[in-house]
Amino acid sequence: MRLHVADHPLVAHKLTVLRDVRTQSPTFRLLVDELVTLLAYEATRDVRTDTVEVETPVARTTGTHLADPRPLVVPILRAGLGMLEGMTRLLPTAEVGFLGLQRDEETLQAITYANRLPEDLSGRQCFVLDPMLATGGTLVASIDYLFERGARDVTCICLLAAPEGLKVVEEHVGDRADVTVVVAAVDERLNEKAYIVPGLGDAGDRLYGLV
Repeated sequence: MRLHVADHPLVAHKLTVLRDVRTQSPTFRLLVDELVTLLAYEATRDVRTDTVEVETPVARTTGTHLADPRPLVVPILRAGLGMLEGMTRLLPTAEVGFLGLQRDEETLQAITYANRLPEDLSGRQCFVLDPMLATGGTLVASIDYLFERGARDVTCICLLAAPEGLKVVEEHVGDRADVTVVVAAVDERLNEKAYIVPGLGDAGDRLYGLV
C-alpha cells in the first residue's frame, strides 16, 4: 500500500475550515467538493492513458486521452456522495458504482446494505471515495468487494486518516494488489469511540444533517 498526503496550502486551508465546528452544512459541502477536486488531481497522476493524434487549427500533433476500460469511481454511501461531484469533475468520462457500508457502533465492523458495482472489474482502475479512514473497517470491506470482482488497481481518496486505520488497511491488503491511499492529512489517533482526533466530526452528519 502506498500513502500520499497532499501537501498543499489550499488543501490545508480548506481542511482547516472543514474542521471548524462553526462551519455549517452548505459551506461544508462546498469545501468538500473543492477539496476532493484537489485530492483527485493527486490521485489520478497514474491514470491510464493512450496516445492519440489530433488535428489542431495549425498542425497535426499527438496527445493523450483516458484509456479503456474507463475508470470506475465508487463513493461509499452516504458520506462518499459528498465527494462524488468533485471527483467526476476531473474524471467526467468515468463510470460510477456505489457501495452502501455502515459502521456498527457496537462492534465497529462495517455492514453492507447496498451494492451497485459491475460484476467484472478486471483491468479497471477503481477510485474509492470515503471521507474518513478511521478504524479502516469500511475501507477494507470496500477494497475486498473490488478485489472479489477482479480489480487490482485501487486508489482510495479520503479527507482524513488515522494511523490505526492506515495500519489496518496496509496489513489487510498486503501484496495482493496495487492500492494507494490519498489523504489531505493524517491525524493523531482514534479516541475511545473510534472517532479521528482532532478530526472534523461525523462527515456524513456535517454534510447532510442527522437524518
